[in-house]
Amino acid sequence: MSHLHLGLLFNSPGNDPAAPQRPSDLGYYAETTRLLERARFDFVMVADVAFQDRVHPQPPRPEPITLFSALAALTSHIGLVPTLSTSFTAPFNLARQVLSLDNLSAGRAAWNVVTSSAGADNFGDTPLPPHSERYRRALEHVEVVRKLWDSWEDDAIIQQPGQRPCADPARVHPIDHRGEFYQVAGPLNAARSPQGHPVLFQAGSSEDGKAFAAHFAEAIYTAQHHIPEARRFRDDVHAQARRLGRNPAHIKILPGLSTVIGESDAAARQLNERILEGFGSDIWAALKAQLGGIELGDLDLDRPLPLERLPEVLSIEGRQSRYALFRQFAVQQRWTLRQLLELQGGSAGHGRVVGSPEQVAGHIEQWFRQGASDGFIVMPGQGADGARLFAEQVVPILQKRGLFRRDYASDTLRGHLGLPIPHSRYAAPLERAIR
Repeated sequence: MSHLHLGLLFNSPGNDPAAPQRPSDLGYYAETTRLLERARFDFVMVADVAFQDRVHPQPPRPEPITLFSALAALTSHIGLVPTLSTSFTAPFNLARQVLSLDNLSAGRAAWNVVTSSAGADNFGDTPLPPHSERYRRALEHVEVVRKLWDSWEDDAIIQQPGQRPCADPARVHPIDHRGEFYQVAGPLNAARSPQGHPVLFQAGSSEDGKAFAAHFAEAIYTAQHHIPEARRFRDDVHAQARRLGRNPAHIKILPGLSTVIGESDAAARQLNERILEGFGSDIWAALKAQLGGIELGDLDLDRPLPLERLPEVLSIEGRQSRYALFRQFAVQQRWTLRQLLELQGGSAGHGRVVGSPEQVAGHIEQWFRQGASDGFIVMPGQGADGARLFAEQVVPILQKRGLFRRDYASDTLRGHLGLPIPHSRYAAPLERAIR
């Protein structure tokens, strides 16, 4: 049996008042990443936002490429997954940044591809396009980036004894892309990495998001709460990828999982109650955004949301997949406003498990063995100590059960995830076959 995959999301939801408050400096990120590397995690990941809420400002966080460039020098095996938006970064610049990180880390980088539904006022006067056009533009953006990563063949650099390395011009190719949204000549001014090029992650679960991911995603950060719906999601993505000529085995489905870990089930529940009681007005603002901006201030906390306030999913121009999830709980299960606030504050809409280390490991094992996921992106709900608790108490249980590696078998992120090395589309067919 293959092993499950584990990543950790920095800046996870959760608000444990008993957890030590740590500044968002390099020391915190470095200590946590080295801890997870010792636990043999596949990767660490960081989300990003292109704006700051003026009414409820969020804690500051480093820019992802800058952060992971520093962490690359302080680690040797763990993967590094920055989030970068296609809405606000030109393909050439993004391709160069992420491939540079991949080379500097000796093949441990990825790009978590997202589109943005807010933040345009920080990047010029042009409003963001509608939801479906954002995905169409993003698909072309990713294709341009992949072409640029392919513009150097694997052996384009010539190294002669006693001479400076140089590039073979026959193996460095312009891409001359002319599309609906982008015109890029190429080639890139960065060579291939030890893993070919960075792994492509994608975050999102809407219908447009699944179709988008089916074209290129090698790992999908998604949000499901129950095994049947997770298996349907996985089957749907795999079917769409297969129709596009891709091997579904080369797509890893990794739901987010918020964790609250205690010495016992009762201790974990008590801690979870303290966490949920600590939420402030920022959680109200976040839930309002998840629900498409509807007004919440006049609603009773312990009554279900009025259905007339919840528009249809396809009418939402923001994050449709996350809105669909919250709307499903509000409409089909008649959750109260308090329950929806706890869902937002505790896991931002992702799955959540509260219990002892054995219970957390059991939840992960059940999902993995029943084919609902290839692993998880862990979102610790206990402040700075959440990662340590998972690494030191849950991982050994998973290892003992034969579900997770005891040591790295590869030096690259692709190797950790069991993904093939992609070769340049511009190499001659015979050369590609030989390699």
